[in-house]
Amino acid sequence: MRILDKYIIKELLGPFLFGVASFSSIIIGTSTLFRIAQYVTQYGASLYSVTRLFLYSLPSIVVLTFPMSMLLAALMAFGRLSGSSEITAMRSGGISFYRLSAPVFVVALFVSIFSIAFNELVVPQSTSAYNQIIQNEIMKNTTPKAQEHIIIKDLNKTGSLERLTYARRYDEASQSMQGVVVEEFENERMVRVENADRAEWQNERWVMYNGVINDLSTEGSVERTMRFNQQFMPVSKNPKAISQEQKKPDEMTIRELRENIKALQREFVNTKQYEVELHQRFAVAMASFLFAMIGTPLGLQPNRSSSSIGLGLSIIIIFIYYIIMTTAKALGQGGAIAPMLSAWIPNLVAFVAGLFLIYRASK
Repeated sequence: MRILDKYIIKELLGPFLFGVASFSSIIIGTSTLFRIAQYVTQYGASLYSVTRLFLYSLPSIVVLTFPMSMLLAALMAFGRLSGSSEITAMRSGGISFYRLSAPVFVVALFVSIFSIAFNELVVPQSTSAYNQIIQNEIMKNTTPKAQEHIIIKDLNKTGSLERLTYARRYDEASQSMQGVVVEEFENERMVRVENADRAEWQNERWVMYNGVINDLSTEGSVERTMRFNQQFMPVSKNPKAISQEQKKPDEMTIRELRENIKALQREFVNTKQYEVELHQRFAVAMASFLFAMIGTPLGLQPNRSSSSIGLGLSIIIIFIYYIIMTTAKALGQGGAIAPMLSAWIPNLVAFVAGLFLIYRASK
């Protein structure tokens, strides 16, 4: 049976790679190249900058094509085998639908796991570098001077969180912060919280005004309180460095997203955008497995030998999936539905459809 598995996986590999290349080309041609052309014409971006911009845009595009490519691979691979009557011969030999589809599901699960890892280790860094090139090299550092709800993280030598600073409003132009909260940690336990009305950058240091310091016990209760009119803030980063450190949700790793959500929730700030992004990291990756559940039984249907039919059918399914995903994402970010539900609704629909198609094909 190992020969059968290798044979089916070999049939999948070609269409999968073709799908990654084709869908990536479509996305690049319809959006990325258009934006790059705008940067060249409007800002006079150099060839070196736009080349790096193009390369850094690829990881975030490629990871989106994995579910699409898995669907296309299942449709085309089984469509070809079905069209040449190989599936009929296999079924006549006593091989069940579930045995035929097992290698596809294993490959799809591997693709989903790889997608999560790729989305965690590569995509955030490349997206951050992409945005840095736009801001610093092409637009000549035209970052917004005022930002709402910023978070500054300080790590110790072991990489653990040592200090987390939140500011309700940050203004780089005036070098000031409003509504400042500094949380200090030891061994990942919060030991001190400092609150201040404002902080200003003076003589290469941040100075906080009108605040209170709360030392916490091991149980988390306030052990000692001290008020101050003026206090040095334990943050050494200058205003420009703080601006450059701020990340958008798609530039953050899963760990950073979770830390930001916790920090913002402690200040009663709306975190729906971050929560939806966090859940989508897993939901979009798992779509590869769910699309295999849909593509495999559809590919086993008769009259699927044409690759153009497989490609057309996959585009229709993908279009429906992304309409549901976009709508649910907007509802989740707007607070109409829970962030987790908004991220997983498309997958739930795909899962139900896949179960139905598998049940019908196995009869």
